[in-house]
Amino acid sequence: MMHTIRRNVRIKSLLGGLLLSSLTLSLAQAAEPEKAELKLGFIKLTDMAPLAIAYEKGYFEDEGLYVTLEAQANWKVLLDRVITGELDGAHMLAGQPLGATIGFGTKAEVVTAFSMDLNGNGITVSNAVWDEMKKHVPMENGKPVHPIKADALKPVIEQYKAKGKPFNLGMVFPVSTHNYELRYWLAAGGINPGYYAPAKGDITGTLNADVLLSVTPPPQMPSTMEAGTINGYSVGEPWNQQAVFKGIGVPVITDYEIWNNNPEKVLGVSKAWATANPETHKRLVKALIRAGMWLDADNNANRQEAVEILARPEYVGADAKVIANSMTGTFEYEKGDKREVPDFNVFFRHNATYPYYSDAIWYLTQMRRWGQIGEAKPDSWYVDIAKQVYLPAVYQSAANELVAEGKASAADFPPADEQGFRAPSNAFIDGLTYDGRQPNAYINQFKIGLKPDSVQ
Repeated sequence: MMHTIRRNVRIKSLLGGLLLSSLTLSLAQAAEPEKAELKLGFIKLTDMAPLAIAYEKGYFEDEGLYVTLEAQANWKVLLDRVITGELDGAHMLAGQPLGATIGFGTKAEVVTAFSMDLNGNGITVSNAVWDEMKKHVPMENGKPVHPIKADALKPVIEQYKAKGKPFNLGMVFPVSTHNYELRYWLAAGGINPGYYAPAKGDITGTLNADVLLSVTPPPQMPSTMEAGTINGYSVGEPWNQQAVFKGIGVPVITDYEIWNNNPEKVLGVSKAWATANPETHKRLVKALIRAGMWLDADNNANRQEAVEILARPEYVGADAKVIANSMTGTFEYEKGDKREVPDFNVFFRHNATYPYYSDAIWYLTQMRRWGQIGEAKPDSWYVDIAKQVYLPAVYQSAANELVAEGKASAADFPPADEQGFRAPSNAFIDGLTYDGRQPNAYINQFKIGLKPDSVQ
């Protein structure tokens, strides 16, 4: 009896007696979660924080969920285990549910009702590359002017070509934000990162490439660069700051500067799981929303506590000082050049957790731009895929319950009539404007990349 009470209702002492509030009664009468014991996967990155905080602060248990968090070896293993049901859900690259749904790589129906964060990534180059890049970077008061554009990298790549040497860069997965951000930055500087041609059996993404991009798991990025296998990489934290602390490389730009307030990770579950467990899914989203709120509360006042939690070996397992270098509102570029970047990690502000269709469509435009989608698609196709994968109704239901329970304010969330499209934005390093309602017009703006009617 006491176990049931602990899971499903909160008892409130009032005037010396035990009375159930109307809120408690409504919770007691609510549907039970279809599945109370869950296993969720993650990769050892700072932006898995909502999972860790929801666990450590008891938000999962508040929802009657008993969660085990389990680190995964790489993004492919993580995705495969969600598809097979070995994991109930996972911290997932935003491009993974979309890539799986359209059948690039693995074909499966994967959905999301929760965006885990904004920003959080960087691009790092080796010391040797930075020494050459720096010659082409504008300086002010002895420090590089930011943002540093890929224009400064282009002459370095040309030097490698002249010597017959390949220029290799690492990213974490073909449908990762890191891949698309790295490609976006390179192309904005006149560097072709190469194309995919799945219809021709080529999924390397290196056709006509000026640089060779390849997959490296996030925690292995610094050591792979130190060994000389790659000349730089695009990855989430803390693995850019790790290069600074080890003295082996320099982060030259963050994704905050490539696409300001870009969506990064999501909570991914299989469509079959979401269909079978709607109440569990909603409760999971509720717990994660609360975690995001805690992480961003009071101008990041809780971030140092979050850093200490993430530093534990069962979570990210990196030195707390390394994690804090970006998690607490700063970012260190060249060693000693630490700058204020208060929104480097965002977990709730700017409607970070809402699953916008326009966020999904941006990823699809980049898949099309680089050939992962090999043929022309009408604008309606992009919207249809976004609506298959992103589930704002589940999010809105979770948010409404939190408001009813007094755990959040309606003002914390998008309005009830939200249609799923952010306003058009030109907050990109190349200044181009993205409007999620016009994906083909957006794709057509790029100088480097497939055009909407190209066939790859």
